[in-house]
Amino acid sequence: QVQLVESGGGLVQAGGSLRLSCAASGLTFEAYAMGWFRQAPGKEREFVAAVNWSGSSTRYADSLKGRFTISRDNAKNTVYLQMNNLNPEDTAVYYCAADGLSYHTSPISTNYAYWGQGTQVTVSS
Repeated sequence: QVQLVESGGGLVQAGGSLRLSCAASGLTFEAYAMGWFRQAPGKEREFVAAVNWSGSSTRYADSLKGRFTISRDNAKNTVYLQMNNLNPEDTAVYYCAADGLSYHTSPISTNYAYWGQGTQVTVSS
């Protein structure tokens, strides 16, 4: 079955950096666009970033441009999210997801067929 397993979350001080990874199995990774979403306590899940099948096209939430970078390594079936200059408002559970339309970079969560279990990111002030 399809599995998306996130890792790399944790506790970091404001201004610090984290790199999240999402390892995919059970699917043809190159056939999927990949996205990152996050959900803070008491808030709805929100789009963070997405990358198409080849890595040639990316999309970011406007508020995160310049601080977050999404990338993928198809040889390793893994998508990454580099997060820099973190602030307490970035505290959330971060989820990776797979979109079967490989050319997409969709910000819409319902376009994603598969989801990971999430990894907690906590930024202290």
